[in-house]
Amino acid sequence: MLRVYPNAARNELAGFSEGILRVKVSAPPVKGKANKELIAFLAQKLGLSKGDLTILKGHTSRNKVMAVRGMTREELTRRLSPG
Repeated sequence: MLRVYPNAARNELAGFSEGILRVKVSAPPVKGKANKELIAFLAQKLGLSKGDLTILKGHTSRNKVMAVRGMTREELTRRLSPG
């Protein structure tokens, strides 16, 4: 699960705790702009295309469930971990 914080100063991973990845995006939560920014940011971080990421639940919520094609959960966790 992801928790998204729109209108941030910059796009960044804000941490992972209790099974929730916190992500800050600079776009406002208007007309899907934050969702598009989230997908673009995560695709860049993961080295995937934007088409490999899909929001399954939470299109209008801060809490989202996403599908990532072409990567195992372990690889996903490793690439998004700090450091």
